[in-house]
Parts: sequence; C-alpha cells; structure tokens
Amino acid sequence: MANVTFGGDPVTLLGEEVKVGDQAPDFTVLNNDLEEKSLKDFAGKKIITAVPSLDTGVCDAETRRFNEEANNLGDVTILTISMDLPFAQKRWCGAAGVENVITLSDHRDASFGQAYGALIKELRLLARSVFVVDENNKVTYVEYVSEVTDHPDYESALKAAKA
Repeated sequence: MANVTFGGDPVTLLGEEVKVGDQAPDFTVLNNDLEEKSLKDFAGKKIITAVPSLDTGVCDAETRRFNEEANNLGDVTILTISMDLPFAQKRWCGAAGVENVITLSDHRDASFGQAYGALIKELRLLARSVFVVDENNKVTYVEYVSEVTDHPDYESALKAAKA
C-alpha cells in the first residue's frame, strides 16, 4: 500500500491499492440529488479525484483547478469524490461556480474509498488521490498523494488524461 500521512502522521488506507494497468474497480456513490451512481454511469475517459473534504483549502483549490482545466481536456469527464454529504457538495459547487466537475459522495458506504484503497481508517475520510481511467475502464494513471494536505501532481494527471 501507498505510504500516506495526514498532517505528518501516518494513516492506514483500507482497500486494495489501484495500479496502472488495472481494470478500474466499480463503486457506488451518491450524486448531489441523492441518486446512486457507479463507474458504469460515466462512459468514456475519466479523471477521478478523491479529496478529504471540499470545505478545505487544498481540496477547494484542487477541484477548482480541475474545473478550469476541463475545457482543455476534450471529452474527459472529471469526477471528484469525497465523504462530504451530497447537500454540502451541491452548496459548495454553487458557491464556487464549479460546473465542469461532477461531485459525488462516498459518505454512505465508503464504496469508492475501499475499492480504490483510499479510505483512511483512522478518519473515515478519503486520501487525496487521482486516477485516470480510459474509455475501456483501464487505469492509465494513479497518484496517492503522500501527504494528504498537499496538492496532487496536476501536470502529470492532465498529461495522462490528454494521452
């Protein structure tokens, strides 16, 4: 498993670590209207970002950055998944003017977190991570950010999504 810290303290990630070349695991999350969504609901190439909470500075900045980059990515769907409640995600998107990123909540079952090895056992939050998944649901890029409070490598993720 990836060695990850939160605020400098080591944390335990639950689930199976996803690697480049793997078939993207399925998951069940809720959209902002409380409807269940899974991987199959998002056809084509995808960037999937996991963040601890949209109401934190780094998560806010990360989601806004991917929202801005969406116009340069062509036909790529960007999903941001957190443990935030769907109501909070909807409020945040409205206040932030985020329209090019689909926010999804893993709060109910932690299905995504466990399927992608990103669930922080000690906090029941998602570790900051980025996955690029091609149109055949094969994983082409993975980053588990080693310190959850740091930004991901945006340029590498965007390059992988454009490839």
